[in-house]
Amino acid sequence: MKYDFIIVGGGIAGCSIAHHLSKEFKNVLLIDRNLSIAAGASGAAGAFLSPLLGKSNKFKDLVTKALTYSVNFYKKNAKELIINKGVLRVFKNQQDEEKFKSYIPYFDFKYELKENGYFFDIGSKVDSIKMCEFLSKDVEKRFNLEIEKIEFKDDIWILNNTIETKNLILATGADTTLISEDYFKIRPVWGQRIDVETTTKVPYNYHKECSISSSQKLPNNKYLVSIGATHNIYNCDHKICSYCLKIPNISNKPRFTSDNEVSKNDTQKLLKLSKDILDLKDINVLNIKIGARASSVDYFPMVGELINSQETLLKYPYIKKGSKVPSQNYIKYKNLYLLNGVGGRGFVLSPFLAKQLVDYIVSKKEIDSDIITNRLFQRWARRI
Repeated sequence: MKYDFIIVGGGIAGCSIAHHLSKEFKNVLLIDRNLSIAAGASGAAGAFLSPLLGKSNKFKDLVTKALTYSVNFYKKNAKELIINKGVLRVFKNQQDEEKFKSYIPYFDFKYELKENGYFFDIGSKVDSIKMCEFLSKDVEKRFNLEIEKIEFKDDIWILNNTIETKNLILATGADTTLISEDYFKIRPVWGQRIDVETTTKVPYNYHKECSISSSQKLPNNKYLVSIGATHNIYNCDHKICSYCLKIPNISNKPRFTSDNEVSKNDTQKLLKLSKDILDLKDINVLNIKIGARASSVDYFPMVGELINSQETLLKYPYIKKGSKVPSQNYIKYKNLYLLNGVGGRGFVLSPFLAKQLVDYIVSKKEIDSDIITNRLFQRWARRI
């Protein structure tokens, strides 16, 4: 069967694309190497939706627009999967409090001073796995399928020599092995989230050096609370590193259970950091999730078409010497698109960015210049 679109990657980025594409096209396939949806970084995410604090800059402006869009998007489309109880951004120390005060003129959302921090009504949390399931419900899905090879032939993308599509969208997160372009760089930042049972009722989300979710009542009259996440960088060469980007269903592997030394240490770290925010009573760790966030080298996401560096430099070799070529003249891979580099704010950025990508595909509506791949190519080309 030949598809109109194939999306590779079943995390929040791929599922957000699937949702928006399904409104325009019927013949869409979503592929993932895992056994189920959001089994990688997205399933391990705390899925907190929180403002970015600081002085105005392009990245903060992007996050603000995305947060406004995504909270409204989730409420409109899946209100039962978003909990909007607000977030308290807690001061780390007196110096941090002074820094927060200096940010007040730049706050983008309604706030109030509460306890030992600033409280923002917009702060929310979504159910990461159920949200991805909901967003991808109207497209065909194939799991447990590793894409080893992509090839463009006769205006068709062919995957693993067998699956054909007119258009290919890569939302593979930290594993970028399907993209053979030196300028396209992603840093995998591994994170661990824990879900705990406690007798403490938590009224809203907290964030300091880690995040604590508002609580949900359990049948045993205790409460379910999520705590996340750690930030670890490992050598992700699958030949030598147990934290391999190509390991499917990583949170279910024996080496990443609560008996593993690394997981034990990260769990204790999260419990210690959370205690510095709120003293949760009678804690029992119920669940551990692990995944690698995909962060670009400049923290901005990448959305849109992928530049073919070899053909572009062949046509415009003087780019290497710093000469400017209009970016619209860069040669792109035909009918190949991507959404990547959403980092730790995947559930904030992805619905917003996916809408931009689909609008571009459908009607050629321009994508914000700060998030397309041109910037990465230009920097790289001037250094080679």
